[in-house]
Amino acid sequence: MKKFDEIVQDLAPRKFERAGIIWIVVLIFFIVLGIIAYIDQLIQGQVVTNMRDYALWGIYISNFVFFVATSFVGSVAVAILRLTKNRWRTPLVRIAEIITLACIIMAGITITLDIARPDRLLNLFVHARLQSPITWDIIIIPTFIVISILLLYFPLLPDFAILKDHFAKTKPRLSKVYGILSLKWTGSTAQKAFQKKSIRLVSILILLSGILLQTIDAWLFSTTYRTGWDSTNFAPYFISGAFVAGIGALISVIYLVRRRRKLEDYITDFHFDKMGKMLAMACLIYIYFNINEYLMPQFTAKKGEQEHLQALFTGHYAPLFWMVTIVGLVIPVIVLMFKKGRKPLPMFIIAIVVVIGSWWKRYIIITPTLLEPFLPIQGVPESWHSYFPSLHEWAITVATLAMALLIITLLIRYLPAVPIQRIYDEQKEAETLKKIPS
Repeated sequence: MKKFDEIVQDLAPRKFERAGIIWIVVLIFFIVLGIIAYIDQLIQGQVVTNMRDYALWGIYISNFVFFVATSFVGSVAVAILRLTKNRWRTPLVRIAEIITLACIIMAGITITLDIARPDRLLNLFVHARLQSPITWDIIIIPTFIVISILLLYFPLLPDFAILKDHFAKTKPRLSKVYGILSLKWTGSTAQKAFQKKSIRLVSILILLSGILLQTIDAWLFSTTYRTGWDSTNFAPYFISGAFVAGIGALISVIYLVRRRRKLEDYITDFHFDKMGKMLAMACLIYIYFNINEYLMPQFTAKKGEQEHLQALFTGHYAPLFWMVTIVGLVIPVIVLMFKKGRKPLPMFIIAIVVVIGSWWKRYIIITPTLLEPFLPIQGVPESWHSYFPSLHEWAITVATLAMALLIITLLIRYLPAVPIQRIYDEQKEAETLKKIPS
């Protein structure tokens, strides 16, 4: 068992090394490029994008749906692990909560990028229509952000108090900030009881709001009656896909934090094995819903649906569709079935592939459907017949991804990525149990 001071030394935030500073500079560079592209988009209008009358959502909404899906890892996975008191989850939950907060913030920002007149954003609130799913979307996203902040903040109170003392001599200003954030935490019985109840309540709230957010997003698509979206299967389809994206993102960040911070004593191969099994299960469930979504309509679809499926199976989007399905879902399941495939490095590679596949999956869900309009395409400019993002769209989209990574990086820099007090308490409990005669 490690001593308390050793645990604090291992898990306390540290300065960025040279590689970390370079990483921050690179992210800021892409963010600045995206801001310049967005300013130019505001000046010239969305003519600088390749979105037209048919492909009116394009990459921005694909990116938005990806962020919403990835944020699901904290709302459900973390909430379930907290509510079921699984101890193996302790080193992982805070990183998951950080990912959730970063992604849901960026989801809120990304949705505005698709609005040609962001100055009219207030109209969504002032002239809201309760029968419109988008109204519920703009209500649930800010709500989800607040709950995510609370789920991250409440468990941090003991650690803030520890960091206040830890940095008291070396960094007094930082120590003062941690002291304010700790809300005068002393670790009394009353404080612990209140904290425990608060975390449990917030875990339930974020579980419900996470499922509601994914469902509302699915309804946004289903209620358009579009070919490819007109399905009662869409809500569970979105939720299962969100599990895949979220767990993949969590594994990726956990691996990098473990390696850079040298946390092998806290985030072990056992944790990667557990997460590998979770990812395999999530992929299998998502494959099942993909079969329901694509294979069954192949036998019963009307002409419009058949043309849409043909474009995915053998047409223009077939290479991307099969790459996302086979490389992003099937192959990870096969690899994760073997214990060696659930080791840290293979898991990291698989997780990156899954996350990239999840992003392109959202593109596949949106773009081909929009290019299958209700009426045949005729008498319109050639640019309306197809869609691929312009340089402006790519620059802005990459900037949002860089911004999410920057938020994650900064939070991990100033917050203990692994709970200090909780790790110490669990080690003490384990040692006490060892001493009790069987």
